[in-house]
Amino acid sequence: MKKILVLIILTGLLVGGGAVYWHRGSTSAAAFRTAQVQRGDMIISIAATGTVEPEEVIDVGAQVAGQILSFGTDANGRTVDYGSPVEADTVLARIDDALYTSEVEQAKAQVLSAEGGLKRAEADLEQAKAKLYQAERNWERARQLGSSSSALAATDYDNYKASYDSARASVLICEAAIVEAKGNLAQARSMLQRAERNLKYTTIKSPVKGVIIDRRVNIGQTVISSMNAPSLFLIAKDLTRIQVWVAVNEADIGRLRPGQPVTFTVSAFPGETFKGEVGKIRLNASMTQNVVTYTVEVVADNPNGRLLPYLTADVKFQLDRHNGVLMVPTDALRWTPTADQVLPEVRRTLENQSAAGPRHAVAKETAPSFTDTDVQEQGILWVPEGRHVRPVFVRLGLSDEDMTEVEGDGLVEGMAVVTGQEEIQETSAGGSNPFLPKFPRMGKRRPPPPM
Repeated sequence: MKKILVLIILTGLLVGGGAVYWHRGSTSAAAFRTAQVQRGDMIISIAATGTVEPEEVIDVGAQVAGQILSFGTDANGRTVDYGSPVEADTVLARIDDALYTSEVEQAKAQVLSAEGGLKRAEADLEQAKAKLYQAERNWERARQLGSSSSALAATDYDNYKASYDSARASVLICEAAIVEAKGNLAQARSMLQRAERNLKYTTIKSPVKGVIIDRRVNIGQTVISSMNAPSLFLIAKDLTRIQVWVAVNEADIGRLRPGQPVTFTVSAFPGETFKGEVGKIRLNASMTQNVVTYTVEVVADNPNGRLLPYLTADVKFQLDRHNGVLMVPTDALRWTPTADQVLPEVRRTLENQSAAGPRHAVAKETAPSFTDTDVQEQGILWVPEGRHVRPVFVRLGLSDEDMTEVEGDGLVEGMAVVTGQEEIQETSAGGSNPFLPKFPRMGKRRPPPPM
């Protein structure tokens, strides 16, 4: 009988303990999320996207039409192509010059014809002058005899007078012919110069020293020159200096100025930052989907030529910079604890606060050196101490939304500050009563098979 009673008591204790254990199986508690105070450079910048461009680009075209026969050689002795370095007056390409050579020969023939015409007019003038001299002498003798003289008939007198006047007119005609011949010669020579220049245009030369970044024709292709000269080659004059053309929103353009430092990155060289400065802010704004943007030219050095034209650049315009300052996540300044999370002594200070408000009371308690103006304008960080937090009053500096510059009494690098809290589930060991018997899980009973 006693053995049965002891067995009943032990069974009751085990069942009661298991029930208590079961009810304690799940509880919740708050844990602080913290971050460390960091020391670094706080940079306030404007982010934008741009394109790497050569500082000066020469578009080489053709002034005459014709078929491309061949390309020239670059500074390395290779056929001109993409990326070829060229010097000034380097032959880039040659156009078929057969038509232009014939035009030159035709113009030379016209010059010779005009020169012959001039010489013929000069000879005619000399002949006319000789006839004028003879007519003038005859007229002088006729005048001495007079029209009423018995030795000279009146008709002869008139003939001498007419011959003299005709000879004078012939001289004037010959002089005019010489002027016309000289004009024809000048025109022929001008046509020859034009034909010779067109012949020279069939040889395309580089106007500057640089690098060919685009070749737009092939051998055998026919170029046609009309109102606009066809573009054959694009030459970057100096790739040791580049520009980044950046589209900046109108809301940010007022904060930029020439000479402002700029950093940018390109996908071609991940992890590497390039430096430049604002060179020019263009005034011709563009509008896309009601968004107004201005093009800002950023100039930068490219001594080794690593930055290639037309790379996409992620640009940051530096508006302000503080080096070697203490920084905390901005979320740490936004978080506020509940009353039971604050240290008891600080809570009592808050309960006995004056009319200035709790923030004023905490600041005066934790940072007596701060003035009332500082209290009104600055912020509070919360430092964890076990299950509670204590405040640290700080002055705020620059902020890039993610991090904020701070300064305060007792604030040191590496100090942990609270940025938030999260609920964690605390479960007792096992999560269920290990002493309770475990029964096998029963599945659904199947209906008996049909008879």
